[in-house]
Amino acid sequence: MKIDRLDHLGLTVKDTEATCKFYSTVLGMEIVSFGSGRRALSFGNQKVNLHEVGHEYLPHAEHPMPGSADLCFISAIPLSSVLDRLHACAVPLVEGPVERTGATGKIRSVYIRDPDQNLIEISEYV
Repeated sequence: MKIDRLDHLGLTVKDTEATCKFYSTVLGMEIVSFGSGRRALSFGNQKVNLHEVGHEYLPHAEHPMPGSADLCFISAIPLSSVLDRLHACAVPLVEGPVERTGATGKIRSVYIRDPDQNLIEISEYV
């Protein structure tokens, strides 16, 4: 077997509406609905399916919990513009900019937290 790419991931959240507002307003993701009222955050060719804690869709992770994710997103705009956007949205930095290693090479990253305190890394390849 050889895996080609990530299609979507599931994120357990406390409040779907607050999560949608944050990811659409701050990170520019598109809110999409599918199935029987399910919500997801779409970007590029991927999406993040949202599971509200206590109302998870089956099947789900063995121990779904808000605030346990550590996600890295590659920005389509320069990191300097990302920093401007975060400042305009009053989103505090946890760390950065710092150099890290991404899936295919060196990246420059900043770290923030979403409404559930998940660690969100926003990066650009250098």
